[in-house]
Amino acid sequence: MWIALLDDDPADAEAVRSALEGQPYELRLFSRKAELASALRKTTFDLLILDWNLPEGTGLDIVTSVKRTLANPPPILMVTARVDEADVVQALELGVDDYINKPVSPALLLARVRALLRRAFPATATGSEIYGAYELDLANGQVRLSGELLPPLTPKEFALCLLLFRNTNRALSRDYIASSVWGWNVELSSRTMDSHISKLRTKLALRPQNGVRLSPVYGFGYRLESLTKSGET
Repeated sequence: MWIALLDDDPADAEAVRSALEGQPYELRLFSRKAELASALRKTTFDLLILDWNLPEGTGLDIVTSVKRTLANPPPILMVTARVDEADVVQALELGVDDYINKPVSPALLLARVRALLRRAFPATATGSEIYGAYELDLANGQVRLSGELLPPLTPKEFALCLLLFRNTNRALSRDYIASSVWGWNVELSSRTMDSHISKLRTKLALRPQNGVRLSPVYGFGYRLESLTKSGET
């Protein structure tokens, strides 16, 4: 899971980093609003943690921008010293998912982060997951299309398949895909990823006639889109 933290106070940023240390999260620190805005155009994040008061604006500016520009925005946690009820109401109405006051309680912060990620990305450890006409058999690493077993996938191909289907309609950056499928410390060439994407598209028949489309997002990564109309199964 990738988390972006926007806070211009080094001590406060360190408190958040310390609270999340040792957890399975990749935390990226930003001290300026423009830095995070630029990163959001290149990288996929699963959670945003935002301070309110910033030198060149407020964290709410990021909230407004994210809600306006991203088709499936990540959950947003506001961590701030502003405690007035009117401030909390304003943040929640703009789309903030949770709100914590400073100074940060490490245990409370970690609990809120876990809760937001569980809510946004529910995981299934066993059994099968259904996405339109596709059934993903987690136990055996197999995929069926309309009940018919598709060609076998390698472990990496199945991991990539699972990542894409679990994030249907969400643009995923190349860095995010690489770290999620191949691991944090692996240097992966663009050619390797593109080759896996191409093989997956062919093996799983990821085509509009099957209700999905796997497309590159220029300068960013890939998106698996569901073309099934609302209400259809």
